[in-house]
Amino acid sequence: MLRRFAALGLVLAAAALLIPACNGDDEVRLIVYSGRSPNLIGPMFDKFEEETGIIVEGRYGSTAEMAATLLEEGDNSPADLFVAQDPGGLGAVESAGLFAPLPEGAIAAVPAQWRSSQGGWVGLSGRARVLVYNTEAFPNGEGLPASVFDLTAPEWEGRVGWAPPNGSFQAFVTAMRVHEGEDVTKQWLEDMIANGVQSYGNNVQIVEAVAAGEIEVGLVNHYYLHQFLAERGESYGARNYHFPDGDIGSLISVAGAGVLKTADHPEEAQQLLEYLLSEEAQQYFSSETYEYPVIASVEPSGDVPPLDELQAPDVDLNDLTDLEGTLDLLREVGALE
Repeated sequence: MLRRFAALGLVLAAAALLIPACNGDDEVRLIVYSGRSPNLIGPMFDKFEEETGIIVEGRYGSTAEMAATLLEEGDNSPADLFVAQDPGGLGAVESAGLFAPLPEGAIAAVPAQWRSSQGGWVGLSGRARVLVYNTEAFPNGEGLPASVFDLTAPEWEGRVGWAPPNGSFQAFVTAMRVHEGEDVTKQWLEDMIANGVQSYGNNVQIVEAVAAGEIEVGLVNHYYLHQFLAERGESYGARNYHFPDGDIGSLISVAGAGVLKTADHPEEAQQLLEYLLSEEAQQYFSSETYEYPVIASVEPSGDVPPLDELQAPDVDLNDLTDLEGTLDLLREVGALE
């Protein structure tokens, strides 16, 4: 159950934007529960604080843990803003009635498919699910499977990595449950485990393991590889593969955020959310983290394929609310403790 999770430790992250806010006795301190790691979202918090004087205190953990904490705390939560790695955690919090409605004008620049149909959360950056592969094992990507379901075949035994604790993996499993059905998803999970899939704590570990030849392929988000390529150069021994023909393994999802209805500083929380949708922040997500910007005025990095070139499945992100059911399923099959 989501409520079984405890909140992870506190990590302070400062942030910044538009007009200087307050200081001294009038100092405003926003508390942000973040399912995104401080190295990915923290620089934007720093910039927001620099520009506004509004202090941001980040409390970091997995999206599932942060969502569970919010559900446990309910109306007593100290959080002003929830930033999640995926729509599943956002949907779970919205379903519990914990988000305040976002002003339509503040989120109108974000396409409807990347925000809540109920108006409680909005996408901040887009990401594609991919199969990262070792370039020595698969020169030019030759020999890779046509579908994520092919990874259960005997020839893939022991060659694949996944990260069940990762929020984006959990959102992918939720999407598979919605798109393919509960029975098919459970069978796929069980078959992957029986086929010797290797488990990792996060996407970074998977990409490193693939490049090192520890495993040959892994299920991750697209942008981790691009960060490694920027740091290590084009000789880095891994590349991304996008499953074709609308395969669920090519899910397009978003990280996003919502303002808590019990926020002590709702106006400042809204200000931070709007900053994360600004051209400055969206350019950061594009050029520094290699994610897809969610506003049309900012182009994706030239290093990532345009979204219109990807053959993504037709999945409504508003349907990915049953994070608790996904966690229960992952525990049932033994993918999570």
